[in-house]
Amino acid sequence: MDASDVGIFARESELLDRAVEIGVASGRVVGVSFPASLPADAETDHPLLDRVFAYLDGESDHFDDVEVALTVPTDQRRVLDAVRNVPYGETVSLDRVARMAGLDPDETGDVETARRALAENPIPLFVPDHRVRDAPGGAPDAVARRLRALEAD
Repeated sequence: MDASDVGIFARESELLDRAVEIGVASGRVVGVSFPASLPADAETDHPLLDRVFAYLDGESDHFDDVEVALTVPTDQRRVLDAVRNVPYGETVSLDRVARMAGLDPDETGDVETARRALAENPIPLFVPDHRVRDAPGGAPDAVARRLRALEAD
């Protein structure tokens, strides 16, 4: 992505039955959402949206080269960074994510930190929280289920 890329980009997805919206600032993804309809102020042409829609059409893409800007507390960032390492097509437990992030899955506070980080994930898909099978994520549940099913095929 070019550092001059700035804006909101979105397209309707038949597979997800909603739009995919990506916010970009200084060439980094700062937000991803799945609104029920296409936002009026969103541009539809962006190379990253092309990749997302190729992925939605069944092309394997881990998106690990996508530059993201996470503005979350450090402990939550460790969790989200760990989730970026879960390979395409695999799912892991919340306990596994906690361990990957250097947290203790037997400590209630650490598990809550991991759960909160995933639930508040500002960039689902690029931080693929849909690959964590027993925790809430930043994408709507129906979207997460479709993404898991897509990657299982």
